[in-house]
Amino acid sequence: MRPGRQLAVLGFIFVVLYLLVFFSGASGSLKDRLEPRLGLDLIGGTRVTLEATNSVDGKPPTAENLEEARQIIESRVNAFGVAEAEVVTEGNRNIVISLPGENRDLTDVGSAAELRFRKVLKAADGSGSVAAPPPAATPAPSGSASPAPSGSASPSPSGSAAPKVTTSPSGGQGGMAPAPSASATPTPSASASPSAAAPSPSASEEPVPASIEEQRKAVEQKVGAPAWQAASGLQAPADLTADPSLAEKLKPFGTLSPQEVAVLPAQMQFNVPTIGCAQLDKRPPASISDPKQQVVSCEDGATKYLLDQAKVLGTDVGDADAVLDQTNAWVVSLDFTGDGQGKWTALTREAFNNEGQACDAAALGQDGKCRVAVVLDNEIVSSPEIQGVLTGNSQITGNFTQKDASALAGQLRYGALPVTFEQQEAQNVTATLGASHLRAGLLAAGIGMLLVIIYAFFYYRLLGSVIFLSLILSALLVFGALVVLGRQIGFTLTLAGIAGMIVSLGVAADSFVIYFERLKDEIREGRSPRSAVPRAWMRARRTIISANAITLLSAVVLYVVSVGTVKGFAFALGLATVLDLVVVFLFRHPIMTMFARTRAFLSPRVSGLGRALPARTQQTQPRNPRAKEA
Repeated sequence: MRPGRQLAVLGFIFVVLYLLVFFSGASGSLKDRLEPRLGLDLIGGTRVTLEATNSVDGKPPTAENLEEARQIIESRVNAFGVAEAEVVTEGNRNIVISLPGENRDLTDVGSAAELRFRKVLKAADGSGSVAAPPPAATPAPSGSASPAPSGSASPSPSGSAAPKVTTSPSGGQGGMAPAPSASATPTPSASASPSAAAPSPSASEEPVPASIEEQRKAVEQKVGAPAWQAASGLQAPADLTADPSLAEKLKPFGTLSPQEVAVLPAQMQFNVPTIGCAQLDKRPPASISDPKQQVVSCEDGATKYLLDQAKVLGTDVGDADAVLDQTNAWVVSLDFTGDGQGKWTALTREAFNNEGQACDAAALGQDGKCRVAVVLDNEIVSSPEIQGVLTGNSQITGNFTQKDASALAGQLRYGALPVTFEQQEAQNVTATLGASHLRAGLLAAGIGMLLVIIYAFFYYRLLGSVIFLSLILSALLVFGALVVLGRQIGFTLTLAGIAGMIVSLGVAADSFVIYFERLKDEIREGRSPRSAVPRAWMRARRTIISANAITLLSAVVLYVVSVGTVKGFAFALGLATVLDLVVVFLFRHPIMTMFARTRAFLSPRVSGLGRALPARTQQTQPRNPRAKEA
């Protein structure tokens, strides 16, 4: 063989790689050009992994929906004004959000932000207590909404601290008047008993998916047939104080999990008093997203409302902005689309006139008008009383900070996600801790390499220099590849990635042991060192390739099935394994061929072949007895 050619190919690879390092997408000083892209655990920042869920069939979302969700989430994250934010998809379910630098609260960026405007039909106690009596008075309204007469807005009373909806003049925000300081007095209402409450018009019945029907049957078996029959027969919230036996029957519903409560019909969720807001507020995402169905939701964790079909959706909102009103309070201004404005006007007219007497007395506001709940995902943001037909833009107001108002406006502005997500992993790392991790990782890598080199020189002597040079070349190749991949595909080096490289040192050391021990076996069998080198390579090559292939396959499988930083470990391990094979073929074998031609290689003390050469000498002596006699 001609080892010079293989070494020349390796040299060419180094030249091309480091030309890319210094001149491809690089700028700044020499240090900046040589700096790889570091992960959040090394420089600090925030990383969140979101997993797509589907409450109906559990199937993964389509690639189009996942990409649309990624773009919407990326727009929300960019609204924070953070440079170099990264939002990528992993597999067919996950979206990973990475924000380097300052830690951020990313709790809401993955929320569906499905906005619904629903008329409040009924109100009931949401404590979930068995002995709790039905509400005797109308819950305190959380605000009001009024039309914008002749270019000015009529604000709602500010007696409640909860958010409310008001209108704003079409010409801008400057015409809004401050809210009066007079407190609101609630109006007494009838008790929500079966005899007093008139059933509201039921929503159009939609076919129940088979999976939901199966879950309902499971819930029925859990609570028992008597409890299920009693709950199914309720037409209004039950008065448990008047019928203690009914309270005992409905008691099992209080033990249901939020996931189990979510599959129950809306009328059952509302009418069973032992189902409380503690369960309703923790239902899975998208539990009440169907705009064609009546739903149940809570406000302030104490009152649950039966809500009508959604007549106005988030898609009817043209724009949303966080602004300051005339009282210097942060509000979210809503600008409806052309069709959306017509729907909003029709909904407020329907609520103001209480058409068909759909709103129960317990659900009316302090002025006897229907209320409209602004529902974001599973939560009621506000439920203002409608005090007129609204024909202009509106506002969601309340005790918002600038951050809260901006986050809500961003969610509404960029639209609802086509997929619901659950947070699977969240990581916040400070810059100081990241620097400490980096030092610890580099120290561990250095100690690992040093121990391998010390052992190599102690056991293999001259051959230890081959190990030393091979590890140095592998490290340079891996480092250059990390820099280039960080610029080209956005790969970031994390602490887990450094761990993968440390593990790869063991894989590289194994290949050395296999080759050198095979070389000793060939010499013991009577071959000269020069002829033993190629024969040992031929016999050890398949074993080395097989061992590295298994490691590479493990890294690929781990990369495919894992999420978060574990992917970095798998990628780094696989990359280091591939580059180790490059060094094995283009450096280790040719350099051993060159060493076999030197006199030092024939010396047991220098070469590191140990007892292999003396054993060979003893084997050859009996073959030449005449030379011994001479």
